[in-house]
Amino acid sequence: MSTDPHSLAAPLDPADPYAREAQTFPVLSAEMAGRIARFGQEEALGDGDHLFRRGERSVDFFLVVEGAIDIIDHERDGDHVVHQHRARQFTGELDLFNDRKILVSGRANGPTRVVRVARRDFRSMITAEPDIGEIIMRAFILRRVGLMRHEQGGVELIGPMDHPDTVRLNTFLTRNGYPHTTTDSLAEPERVPECGLVPDQLPAVLSDGEVLVRPSNRELATHLGITVPLDGEHRFDLAVVGAGPGGLAAAVYAASEGLDTVILEDIAPGGQAGTSSKIENYLGFPTGISGQALAGRAQVQAQKFGARLAVARTVERLERDGEGFTLTLDCGQPVRTRAVVAATGARYRKLAAPGLERFEGSGVHYAATAMEANLCSGRPVVIVGGGNSAGQAAVFMAQHASHVHLLVRGDGLAATMSRYLIDRIDAGERITLHRFCEVEELGGTRGLEWVRWRVRGQEPETVEAAALFVMIGAAPNSEWLSGVAETDEKGFVCTGSDGSPFMTTAPGLFAVGDVRSGSVKRVASAVGEGSVVIQFVHRYLEEQSRGDHRLRDNPANMAARDPSTLAAQ
Repeated sequence: MSTDPHSLAAPLDPADPYAREAQTFPVLSAEMAGRIARFGQEEALGDGDHLFRRGERSVDFFLVVEGAIDIIDHERDGDHVVHQHRARQFTGELDLFNDRKILVSGRANGPTRVVRVARRDFRSMITAEPDIGEIIMRAFILRRVGLMRHEQGGVELIGPMDHPDTVRLNTFLTRNGYPHTTTDSLAEPERVPECGLVPDQLPAVLSDGEVLVRPSNRELATHLGITVPLDGEHRFDLAVVGAGPGGLAAAVYAASEGLDTVILEDIAPGGQAGTSSKIENYLGFPTGISGQALAGRAQVQAQKFGARLAVARTVERLERDGEGFTLTLDCGQPVRTRAVVAATGARYRKLAAPGLERFEGSGVHYAATAMEANLCSGRPVVIVGGGNSAGQAAVFMAQHASHVHLLVRGDGLAATMSRYLIDRIDAGERITLHRFCEVEELGGTRGLEWVRWRVRGQEPETVEAAALFVMIGAAPNSEWLSGVAETDEKGFVCTGSDGSPFMTTAPGLFAVGDVRSGSVKRVASAVGEGSVVIQFVHRYLEEQSRGDHRLRDNPANMAARDPSTLAAQ
């Protein structure tokens, strides 16, 4: 075992949380430590006693009074000390705000005394002591970033880097903030037999001595404890379906105002916005923030107030029941709730080009993040789309690719893209804008190697391309609402019933963000809708509890009204 708590593979740099020790591993004042002690019980530990072990759920919070606590990462080459907490330092990271399995173990180093704060009392403590809560919250976020950056406390993903399932699993782990290493089986073929695997079983995930062969996202989330267990008999006040900006905002405000809230998300927090490399026009972040970072902060905020987040849980259908609604998940489990906020957003439409489906996940992508950038570093790429997402992708990929070809069907970008992005694209030496252009075909042997397009009135042009990023149009994720709420001709959910701009034609079912008909497809507007909708949820629940709210058996009889007309009525 390493005896140096900072024996890391890479040298520290200013962006590394472990270099910010005063914030990542703060030493509290004696006065603060005294306030924490009021919420817990003092315990004595002997050398080598475990406070918690990797894989456990609902671990308590510990403040060191005397002695030391080693935080242990169990790697394949043995145990390593991530950090050693001493007097007036505390254990824990983001798992203290949810019921996920913890990633590391905690063990006493020598005779040690600690204050144990039970999980239920921990929440009371950070609410009652906001200055301490701020220090703890910042430390927990930085510690998780540190674990991810240094690939500690995680799992190993083995497979060909360009295999669609390897890309899928890598994306799922990354977007859910789960530390992991990725081994390219083509670059390190000896690692495959070392793990008792054969190439046909790849990709695989190695976790605590177990091997998961080509797991689905749901299987992986369940095994790793990324999702939280749900009681099918419990009835929540509110179920938020979708953890994009609108859904997370709704969950934060609902939970902070005392509603028993659950968030159901099929992939990872952030939605379509979570795949954005940098959002520069979001209020309050003058230097910009990545979609994943914004979503990560929001989900922690929601969980801090008590919202439960279940990922890799897809809602297949929604039904009315006697006390509200029952949502049926893809695993068959029911989730019962009094009210629902639909925040499932929209997905990019697919190109009708030969070869597209063949290369999805192995060259064709619908997000441009650091992971995709690594897959095509130093090679040319093609981006299709004229909106802000396409513009952000072009600017970001120009830092990694040898050249970026941006294809649009129209005569330019002014009508669909923010000015600051257009200026960046115009100034980018590695970006070429192709107007009046459509993709005709994709090709390659093992992975994507070339893209053929045609500019109106010209002969087709074929260029080398390591990746094609498709960011065109939007198709609403509203299939699960079929037969329950009215949608427009494109499938977006109609709202404006019962005096609420967000109520659908089914009382108690609200819609916010990109899935809502007539919404502005921007992160800030989705956040605004998610925060405002909760006042209407409260009103509905109050009316329901008084028996004032009359449920309609036939939602089709309730014509949805456009929110813009409400003020005039």
